[in-house]
Amino acid sequence: MRQVAPQRKGPPANDDITEPEVQLIDAEGNHLGPTPTHVAREMAAEAGLDLVAISPNARPPVCKILDLGKYKYQAQKKAADARKRQKTIDVKEIKLRPNIDTHDYDVKMRAVEKFLSEGDKVKVTMRFRGREMAHQELGLQLLNKVRDQMGDIAKVEALPKVEGRQMVMVIAPAK
Repeated sequence: MRQVAPQRKGPPANDDITEPEVQLIDAEGNHLGPTPTHVAREMAAEAGLDLVAISPNARPPVCKILDLGKYKYQAQKKAADARKRQKTIDVKEIKLRPNIDTHDYDVKMRAVEKFLSEGDKVKVTMRFRGREMAHQELGLQLLNKVRDQMGDIAKVEALPKVEGRQMVMVIAPAK
């Protein structure tokens, strides 16, 4: 059975850099130009730091003399910070019926406004039962009323369409 070398995380460093020549940047950020790799490794060892390939796909690769542990730590913190700032957009659902009462409608619209203000999309579902299926125009009128009422804070992402016994419309926050 053949043994496979363990995969390293992070950029190539020190002996992992196999190119004969690299573009070198020293620890202070000064560009030293094309340098033989073995000379660059020696310079890094003298400084007590690592030779790290910052741009390994460039020809020749761009390498910098720096502390690899510190570099990995900063990259990890940067990625965690980016994940923390990322906002996931949820799709909230509000279910209505064609003969909804005005107070119930107002309560549902306040919920829609709250969802939109939080940056979420809202799927407005109109459910039809029994003979209500014969009067789908009433449901369409109600969805149009929702669209008109939310017009200043939302934009319609998916126009009302019939899916079986329900009519669905998706609205998203207007930014």
